[in-house]
Amino acid sequence: MQFSVYQESHIGGRKVNQDRMGYSFTRDALLLVLADGMGGHLRGEVAATVALQTISTLFQQQAQPYVKKPQRFLEEALLAAHQDIHQYRHAHQMPETPRTTIVACLIQHNTATWAHCGDSRLYWMRGGEILGRTRDHSHVENLIAKGLALPSERATHPDRNKLWNCLGADTLPRVEVAGGASLLPGDLLLLCSDGLWSMLPDDDLLRRMQAQTVVRAVPDMLQAALRAAGDGSDNVTALAIMWQGSSVLDSLGPTTMAEMSTVISTETLPVELHSTTIRDTPAPQAPENIDAFDDDEIEKAIAEIRGAIEKSSQILK
Repeated sequence: MQFSVYQESHIGGRKVNQDRMGYSFTRDALLLVLADGMGGHLRGEVAATVALQTISTLFQQQAQPYVKKPQRFLEEALLAAHQDIHQYRHAHQMPETPRTTIVACLIQHNTATWAHCGDSRLYWMRGGEILGRTRDHSHVENLIAKGLALPSERATHPDRNKLWNCLGADTLPRVEVAGGASLLPGDLLLLCSDGLWSMLPDDDLLRRMQAQTVVRAVPDMLQAALRAAGDGSDNVTALAIMWQGSSVLDSLGPTTMAEMSTVISTETLPVELHSTTIRDTPAPQAPENIDAFDDDEIEKAIAEIRGAIEKSSQILK
């Protein structure tokens, strides 16, 4: 299993970054997760953090080295995250339960399965086309489905920020699962918060993703969204991969060393090894200090995996 990956988040014009993203992987499975804590409720960043930790922990428990039933796993993992958010609220005697949107994608055996609650999105791209995209659990999306609003109104309609589904609400969330997307080398997957997609239309996201490597496309898109939003920008977050298929050397075209540095290969990893960029514990105090993973943390995680690969390769010789 080989893939190029890059993630980045900006606080924008807000006092707290309530977005969270991260990925976990084994030799045969890759989990991508992004959450956007809901600002209209107390401590949305905690809900997002707890959700990522719960889903990543379940992945590490069940991916041995892959998940047996991916659709069932995602549904149960998101529901477990919902329950853990409520438990966190009770344990810390919070006046209300924090809430978050969520989108998660599980990739194994060249097949992607994804699930979401709310309006954090996943895009699946290939050859200049968007082959798949999650549909927001929003009032404006319902209006569009009923013919009461135009698709062009998604980013401007007064009800665009009104959601009917999330983690942490008083009722159980509706987990929407889509699966069976057969990936080919060069396919792109983008997970992002509404701070990105609300500022850049889908065709612009597609153009930028297709024109550059993920390590360049993600920062480019985030900066474009921040410029478009101005001083009142929302948190802006994206996590993207390019799927490389069964062999890096066979599937990659000409690349620079900088581009190669983002490629992770898991073929020689020990079966029991799990790696993740998702932090182990939330920080219930001073939530403004909980921020998204920076480039140094990502590079450190990749370096650790490379070390494990080299060690396992030496053992096999």
